[in-house]
Amino acid sequence: MSYTLTAVSAALPVAAGWSLHSLRLRRRVEAARRDPLTGLVTRDVFTERAARVLRKGQSAVYLIDLDRFKQINDTHGHAAGDAVLRATAKRLTHWAPTNAGIVARFGGDEFAAVTRVLSRTDLISQADELARLLRAPVSFEGRQFVVGASIGAVPCDSNGPDLSALLRRADEAMYGAKQNGGGRFLADGPTPVHRTVNGRRAGRRGTAGGSGVAS
Repeated sequence: MSYTLTAVSAALPVAAGWSLHSLRLRRRVEAARRDPLTGLVTRDVFTERAARVLRKGQSAVYLIDLDRFKQINDTHGHAAGDAVLRATAKRLTHWAPTNAGIVARFGGDEFAAVTRVLSRTDLISQADELARLLRAPVSFEGRQFVVGASIGAVPCDSNGPDLSALLRRADEAMYGAKQNGGGRFLADGPTPVHRTVNGRRAGRRGTAGGSGVAS
């Protein structure tokens, strides 16, 4: 009995050490799956979770590009730009789960989301709510920044194109919103209609001849 108690007592610090190590490892893995600035999931995690949402039925794919981010970043500095990105992420983090969805930062001031929708009317309401949230001022060091966003939204169902094609179509819709001065633009179908270069809309920043207007 005494030997058993001694063995258990000796094992407790080791078990505690392994438990702490496991906790730290899980935290590191979780941190690697999130954008360090905004806390949103990375693109790989988004792709995995978005596919699950799409399989459930009627959904919507969004691509979101902030409208005046570069101006704020260039005029007021990267700290102000980072504050805008964090505020945007916080709003998206609230909006997406209320619509049974997932959201991610794709890089720079570009975000993507997939949500469930019940109808086109539901999609319009959902997109309008998102546009309203992103028009709200962002406070930073006594200043108020009104950014806004160009939002492309694509309705789809479980039998539609894959996520990659839906994101290209959402990018086309986002460009339509950008050309109209911002706000939301709903695609009239899930299939991309513009030529792509390396999987991206021709003319987009990062493609041959891209102007960067809609990036």
